Amino acid sequence: ERARMLRALGIRRSAYDWRAEHVSTFEQEILEYRKHGIEFFAFWGGHPEAYRLFEKHDLHPQIWMMPPNLTEGTQEQKVQRATEQMVPAAKETQRLGCKLSLYNHGGWAGEPENLVSMCRLLRQQGFNHVGITYNFHHGHDHIHDWKQSFELMLPYLHCLNLNGMVDGANPKILGIGKGQHETDMIRVVMESDYQGPIGILDHRSDLDASESLTENIEGVRWVRKELQLPGSGGAKPKTPSPHTTP
Repeated sequence: ERARMLRALGIRRSAYDWRAEHVSTFEQEILEYRKHGIEFFAFWGGHPEAYRLFEKHDLHPQIWMMPPNLTEGTQEQKVQRATEQMVPAAKETQRLGCKLSLYNHGGWAGEPENLVSMCRLLRQQGFNHVGITYNFHHGHDHIHDWKQSFELMLPYLHCLNLNGMVDGANPKILGIGKGQHETDMIRVVMESDYQGPIGILDHRSDLDASESLTENIEGVRWVRKELQLPGSGGAKPKTPSPHTTP
């Protein structure tokens, strides 16, 4: 069902998020993606069964993994310890031929400076497949220094996931094109040398996945027009109405 929906929307790549109850259907997901021409682009977190299936089906998705959020010790000590804790994942993903993407999810470990420091240390150990997947929706603290943060991460960036951005993260999840800041943030990306993947989210539990993704597809189109000629996008895309349970 998911693969058919993605194909109908014109989406040809998917990053797969999962919970424990989905482990038994990992292979079914892989087969459905293949059947419908959807690239299994990324896998959130890590799991031995997923790794076994990636080998079986000759898949090499990006593995998006949150580094540990450390609170004790000096900055140098935290970077060193967090890096050490990521080494097993770096070894396993290297063996599988998958990129390992440090995934910002708030806190100390989600700070661009710390993500970059961990990447540098891991690459110094020969793990050149390690980089960063950066999420706008976990990056509200860097709205106003986005250009500097983005340029710092750029040499390591594997993927950039977009979101509507407002001060104070209120709301945290917002359709692209509906915020105050994402157009300027995306302009920074468009004016850079970044040629990597850009993702959109299905992160609204109050909407069907197809509605949430369509909202963001339309938002990206609106932002592109605005970047080409301010005002040319017309009215901002409408927000789908949430579903209510009787």
